[in-house]
Amino acid sequence: MIKLHDKYFKPYLSAAQIQGTVQDMAKRIAADYQDKVPIFVGVLNGSFMFVSDFLKAYPHPCEVSFVKLSSYQGLTSTGIVETLLDLPENIEGRSVIILEDIIDTGRTLQQLVHLFTKTNVGEFKIASLFYKSEVYNGEYAIDYFGKEIPDHFIVGYGLDYKEQGRNLKEIYQLNEKHMINLVLFGKPGAGKGTQAEFLRKKYNLKHISTGDVFRYNIKNGTDLGKLAKSYMDKGDLVPDEVTIKMLEDEVDNNPDADGFIFDGFPRTAAQAQALDNFLESKDMQVDATIALEANDEVLMERLLERGKVSGRSDDQDVEKIKNRFEEYQTKTAPVREYYEEQNKFYSVDGIGSIEDITQRLTKVIEDL
Repeated sequence: MIKLHDKYFKPYLSAAQIQGTVQDMAKRIAADYQDKVPIFVGVLNGSFMFVSDFLKAYPHPCEVSFVKLSSYQGLTSTGIVETLLDLPENIEGRSVIILEDIIDTGRTLQQLVHLFTKTNVGEFKIASLFYKSEVYNGEYAIDYFGKEIPDHFIVGYGLDYKEQGRNLKEIYQLNEKHMINLVLFGKPGAGKGTQAEFLRKKYNLKHISTGDVFRYNIKNGTDLGKLAKSYMDKGDLVPDEVTIKMLEDEVDNNPDADGFIFDGFPRTAAQAQALDNFLESKDMQVDATIALEANDEVLMERLLERGKVSGRSDDQDVEKIKNRFEEYQTKTAPVREYYEEQNKFYSVDGIGSIEDITQRLTKVIEDL
């Protein structure tokens, strides 16, 4: 994996694969032009490596020149093609073969064809190292191409991302993130914290515990922390919009995460709707709501054992534990229904070894 500017790219084609493709193209074109002296016209900047290696592999007499066009800024085509370097002179009646690094939508190619229709070339052909057939508009025939590829953004071997990556000998493909956003439920003692930590590491997710976020903001005296504390000091519930704003800050502060685990929020159907609205504004969504299920007897035993170590009073009192179970059941039932209506609710057996439970969670996520 390499990083160029703000994007990550993963290996796609090796130097050996590229050279094999270039040599095969040179061989095919040479077979058609062994009795002629063609002019190869490279399209800058992207084709400079391709043209160089192609000419080394081409066995017959030939000439070479370059034109320079531009339609890309960053990852996307602007749709406006500029001619930055004019056509070579003395091409009247000659066989001209364009050498492109890549053909995708065909906008640059369209401009090239228009340039050559104004001349009296004897023959005009188009050759491209890479060809994205699924996005090409099909207006002109592609006479030769080295490799047909999917519509993924690639860099290396002359191709760039914001002018970086041209010097790479290999081709790299944009590492597009597959965001996984989870809401994690579970009664006290169900092992949410343990499993959230595993999921965080395995899938590069950011674990957002609402309790931890509240404590951080209040302890550090942030504007949101002060606002939340003003409600809490009066014995009032903190409004959902304040909580959502805290979650938004957590999401914005972790741009490299491949998704988020929301733990402790939402607790009501209204909060679930608010979370959906917030994520939609970020072009994201909740992919799955997972509840770790376990019977009360097992969880009671776990909490009482935990209480011996943690010293938490609410882990040592049977009646307090029962009340927490009842509160969980009452509060989460509407949220469960909300996500069930979206077919996003998954129940996972929380009984067994940590490894067994982890496997069950992993299967749910891998199946998404």
